[in-house]
Amino acid sequence: MTTLPSVRRSLGYSLISWIEHFLVHGPGDVAGTPIALDDEFAGFIATVYAVDGNGRRRYDEAFLSRPKGRAKSELAGMLSVAEALAPVRFDHWAERGEVSPWGYQYVPGEPVGAPVRFPFIRCLATEEGQSGNTYDNVAFMIARLTESHGALFPGIDLGRNANTSTRIFLPDGGEIRPSTASSAAKDGGKESFAVFDETHLFVLPELRNMYEMVGRNLTKRKVAEPWGLQTSTMYSPGDLSIAELTHKAHEDSTARRLLFDHRCGPEVDLDDLDALVAGLREAYGPASAWIDLERIAGKIQDPRTDPADAFRYYLNRPHAGAMDAIDGAAWDAAAEPLEQLRPGDAIALGFDGSRSRDATALIACRLSDGHLFTLGIWVPADYPDERVPRVEIDRMVTDTFAGYTVAYLFADPYRWQDYLDRWAADFAEKIVEFPTNVEQRMDRAIERFITSFAEGEITHDDSPQLARHANNAVLVKGSRKKARPGEEDTIQTHYLKLAKRGDGMLIDLAVAAVLAHHARGQAIEDGFLAPPPQFFAAWRSH
Repeated sequence: MTTLPSVRRSLGYSLISWIEHFLVHGPGDVAGTPIALDDEFAGFIATVYAVDGNGRRRYDEAFLSRPKGRAKSELAGMLSVAEALAPVRFDHWAERGEVSPWGYQYVPGEPVGAPVRFPFIRCLATEEGQSGNTYDNVAFMIARLTESHGALFPGIDLGRNANTSTRIFLPDGGEIRPSTASSAAKDGGKESFAVFDETHLFVLPELRNMYEMVGRNLTKRKVAEPWGLQTSTMYSPGDLSIAELTHKAHEDSTARRLLFDHRCGPEVDLDDLDALVAGLREAYGPASAWIDLERIAGKIQDPRTDPADAFRYYLNRPHAGAMDAIDGAAWDAAAEPLEQLRPGDAIALGFDGSRSRDATALIACRLSDGHLFTLGIWVPADYPDERVPRVEIDRMVTDTFAGYTVAYLFADPYRWQDYLDRWAADFAEKIVEFPTNVEQRMDRAIERFITSFAEGEITHDDSPQLARHANNAVLVKGSRKKARPGEEDTIQTHYLKLAKRGDGMLIDLAVAAVLAHHARGQAIEDGFLAPPPQFFAAWRSH
């Protein structure tokens, strides 16, 4: 659960008043009724519009994560309208007795805003032909605003085409535009605000590219202080959606001007009705007053509902819909703990690195027999600053190259690119970058590992950490492979991906084992186990 900081200087307090004075609820059961923001959403607005002592915005991006039905898109719609018309950028500090045009009484010294000059607001949708939930709210709210307060906001053009709003043109220039991946790519926009709705669905390359392209656009206008808002429910781990990557950036503390606001329920027994309803009440917070929690609990307990979907959509916890990657009993049976690596042994290495969220793992796979050895596991929580000791890990890698005959090191470069470059300089073509988010490539590595293990061709050193990580790993669907007509959609028709069985369950040693085994296979294909030429010469002489 994210706890928002208390905010002393913010344009958000006056903006809350502006929204409640001018706007109404969008499409739905309460459409057209006045807005009264609950404390949770009001707190979010106050925090995301916080300013520093110079009146500059404190956040360039916000991530709002709530369960399904919490009106995230409606809130994004309110903020989109506000970014178009309301005083949302710093103008001056309030004087004693200062009152806004709509009656908000400022506290002396409180920041007072002014509208953005030439606002360009983009509402991103995930599918072609759709305007998106956020823009639907925007169009409804602005249409009602022009009916009730048209004299205060003259010159708004709703841009309707056959009763559908294709874009909204704003007075004195600017617009609000719905966009999809293809349409956003057609113009070099200079957005002042952008909404990325449902970023747990931003998994396809074109959607990731759209997010990155619009994110770059948001850096173009210094005076306008552009920013972006993501709304999402929790992601499926391993999808590498924009939501998952944002969560990772937050936990790694690499996105310093990101406001990460996440609310979730506990890990509960879905069959325990009382515990489930209590968990839903925690996940929905103030919205529990009007959300039908018992009905949602009934939906969750319906045997047709995937438990992973229930956790993600309703309890707002990351969960993978998955099957076991490794059979635990078979893994235990494959242990040969007395096996030892000997100096000079020919090996392949697998490396899966992290800085502060997941573990960093190094595993060797002996070329002669496929036996796996756990060389190192570094868990951030074991260190005072919760960051893995990169110098120590670097030394372990270089010592391994010095002590054994290494054919290849297959390594995921994420956040370790500088070290991979250094290792490549020292060990040349033996270092192979192997991004685990490249689905087609990782699918081949996973399939090779699973097939070899099932056929008894993989043994291991009985490391308890490796066993735990192997048991934590599950197989999930990646992108769909090219389907044949009438082919059923199963996990076999998708690229395979490894994911965590649950939030916080480490799998890095399992990933490193897959990489090491795949590196061994590549080494064998490249002839590393072939007898040396002098052997054939001696054999012929006899």
